[in-house]
Amino acid sequence: MPLLFKYSPMKKQPVTIKIFLALMLCICGPAHLSAQTVKTSKKIDFIEDAWSEALKQAAAQNKYIFVDAYASWCGPCKMLKNTTFKNQKVAFFFNKTFVNISIDMEKGVGPKLAAEWQMQAYPTLIIFNPQGKPVLSTVGYVTADELLKFGQQALAKKM
Repeated sequence: MPLLFKYSPMKKQPVTIKIFLALMLCICGPAHLSAQTVKTSKKIDFIEDAWSEALKQAAAQNKYIFVDAYASWCGPCKMLKNTTFKNQKVAFFFNKTFVNISIDMEKGVGPKLAAEWQMQAYPTLIIFNPQGKPVLSTVGYVTADELLKFGQQALAKKM
């Protein structure tokens, strides 16, 4: 079978190669650019005070729910938001693995959930399965490493 054309950087190439290269740029170029613009958050991205929305998203995505139950006056709650939740490893793991929700337990749906979940202190961190059943909880400030272990421990309990 004869070779239709031979690549040589010194010779002018047939128009078909130029068309082929142009098509490849059109097809592959946008995919390459979009892969570069994927943004990774430097903090846990929370849904704010919308428990029903978190349940919907968890069911649709088949993900567990991570709840940060806090009070606005709570010092350890503020420390979590300013340190642990801004850790890059924590943010990557929780944003990829869970539907994250932060709920002020003294406003909106918070007081009802606080009673239902029998809250004793803040912050309380709870992981629920996609159907909204509690899997694991902890109370008080936790470091980034402790939060990662907490999330992994909850996932290990998957049924």
